[in-house]
Amino acid sequence: MSLTVADLTRGAMTEFQEKLRQQHEESMHRELEALLTTETNKSEAEISRKDFDGFKKLFHRFLQVKGPSVDWARINRPPEDSIQPYEKIRSKGLPDNISASLNKLAVVKLNGGLGTSMGCKGPKSLISVRNENTFLDLTVQQIEHLNKTFNADVPLVLMNSFNTDDDTKKILQKYKHHRVNIHTFNQSRYPRINKESLLPVAKNMGLSGENSEAWYPPGHGDIYTSFHNCGLLDKLIAEGKEYIFVSNIDNLGATVDLFILHHLMSQPAERRCEFIMEVTDKTRADVKGGTLIQYEDHLRLLEIAQVPKAHVDEFKSVTKFKIFNTNNLWISLPAIKRLQEKNAMDLEIIVNPKTLEGGLNVIQLETAVGAAIKSFNNAMGVNVPRSRFLPVKTSSDLLLVMSNLYSLDAGSLTMSKKREFPTTPHVKLGSSFTKVQEFLHRFESIPDMLELDHLTVSGDVTCGKNVSLKGTVIIIANHGDRIDIPAGAMLENKIVSGNLRILDH
Repeated sequence: MSLTVADLTRGAMTEFQEKLRQQHEESMHRELEALLTTETNKSEAEISRKDFDGFKKLFHRFLQVKGPSVDWARINRPPEDSIQPYEKIRSKGLPDNISASLNKLAVVKLNGGLGTSMGCKGPKSLISVRNENTFLDLTVQQIEHLNKTFNADVPLVLMNSFNTDDDTKKILQKYKHHRVNIHTFNQSRYPRINKESLLPVAKNMGLSGENSEAWYPPGHGDIYTSFHNCGLLDKLIAEGKEYIFVSNIDNLGATVDLFILHHLMSQPAERRCEFIMEVTDKTRADVKGGTLIQYEDHLRLLEIAQVPKAHVDEFKSVTKFKIFNTNNLWISLPAIKRLQEKNAMDLEIIVNPKTLEGGLNVIQLETAVGAAIKSFNNAMGVNVPRSRFLPVKTSSDLLLVMSNLYSLDAGSLTMSKKREFPTTPHVKLGSSFTKVQEFLHRFESIPDMLELDHLTVSGDVTCGKNVSLKGTVIIIANHGDRIDIPAGAMLENKIVSGNLRILDH
C-alpha cells in the first residue's frame, strides 16, 4: 500500500497537533500549580485543588474536541414513549401516602447567578418579585407549605457560586424558624482562559483587584461534581432521600409536582427512571431553547451551541423540534453517586467567549445540567404545561409576574381565574426599563393586564396609577420626546406615539 503526499502531510499535521495539545496541557497544569501556591488558607487551597482537578478534565476534553459534537445526519426524533404527556401522568392520581414519597425528595435550586443583567447588585435570588417577596422567599414559602400540608421533611438545597455565597448565607438567618431545612454548597470556581495563549488570566487565587474578572462558575452542569465533592450527596442519601428536583431559582413555575414525583416513585425497581426532564411546547419566543433528540440509542439534550451553522435555522423551527427544555429536572441521587464514582458523566462542553473590561478576549468552559440525561438509565421527558416555565430574566418578565395576571398563594404563582385565555401576553419593554429601579420608577403602579395580548413600550415613558391595558398596546416615545400615560387611563388596541406630557398644575 503506497502513501500519498497528502497522507504523509495529514500524518505530520496530526502529530504536530498532538504535540501542541500536550504543550497546552502541560503549560496549563504548571500555571494552575503556581496559582495554588498563592493560596494561604489551607482549607481553601484544598477546595481549589478539587476544583482544578475538574477543570483539568474539562480542559483536556476541550483540547480534544474539534467541530460540532453531533453528526446532524444521525439525529432522530425521540421515540413516542420517551416523552410522556403530563396529562397521562396526572391521570394516575395520587396515593394516600404521598408524604412518604415527599420524604424521599430534596429540592435543589440553582442559585449561582447575579442580578447584574437587571441592574441589581448581589444574587439574583434576592430581587423582590412580588409583594416585597424575593425569589428565595417564594421558594422557602412553597417548600414550607408542602412540609406543613403533608407533614413531610423536604429540604431545600441551594447551589451557590463564589459570587452569591456570602450574601445568600447572610439572608438565610431569617428563615431559621421556618419549617424547612436549608443546605448550601458551592459550585466550582474555574479560571477564565486567555483566548490566544490558552492560559489562565488570574495572577493569584484572589477574587478582587486585577483578579476580579479572572474566575467564573462553570455552568449548572457542575452540580454533579460539586454536590458529590462537598459530601451533601452522601448526607442526603443517608437520610433516605432518593431524588432531587432541580430548577433555576428564577423560574417561578418550577414548584414540586406531586404527580411527577408519584410517577417516579411508583416505577418497579428494575425499570426505575433515573432522570426526568420537563419539556414544554416551543413557541416563537423559545427558538433558542435546548431540545430533546434521539442520538445513538439515547435521549440527548441538543443545545443551539452544538448545532452546525448550516442547520441553525432548522434547529429553531417550531415544526421539526416542537419542545424545549425547561431545566426542571428530577434526578436519582444513587444514580448520580454511581456515575460520579465511575467518572461516567460525559457532558458536552459549551465554549462561552467573553470580553473582559480591558478588552481582553477570554473563553470559559461550561457544561449544562440537562446534558447528563444520556448517562442515566430509563431517562424520559415529560411534556408539561407552559405554566411550569415562568422565568424572570428581564423587566418585561417582571412586569408580568407583578401584575394581576397572577395570584400568589403559599409562594406559588398561578394564572388568575379572571383571565379568559391561558396564554401569557407578549411584553416587550425598551432599554429605559432594563434596570429594576428604573422600571419601578416608571410604573407608579402595575397596570391591569388581565385582557392584554401584546405590549410594546419604547423610549422615555411613564405610567400613572390604575392604568388598564387591553388587546394590543404600543407606546413609542421617539428620541427627545416623553410620554406620560395618565392615572386611570384605559388603553385598548392603541398605538401611542409622539409627545404626551402631564405636568402638575
